[in-house]
Amino acid sequence: MRHEWDVRLFFDEDGRSTECEARLVGERAPGVVAHGAARCSDADRPETRIGEELAAARALNALARRMLAQASGDIEDALRHPVQLLH
Repeated sequence: MRHEWDVRLFFDEDGRSTECEARLVGERAPGVVAHGAARCSDADRPETRIGEELAAARALNALARRMLAQASGDIEDALRHPVQLLH
């Protein structure tokens, strides 16, 4: 049996900062959502692509941490004792 999950990235930008929402979607995907942000310092010239890369990387990192926490909780519920997943 094969299943597919997709990660969708949504960006909001104002020229000096970029916000990214990472959302895991799919028929059997857990509804996990995370956020990341990037901001230019006053000395930097705004570079949209770099802001998107940083915000997306931070959102995806947060998404991965949330998925690990959710999986850990699901395993603990099934086993009825604490577990520690390796990262």
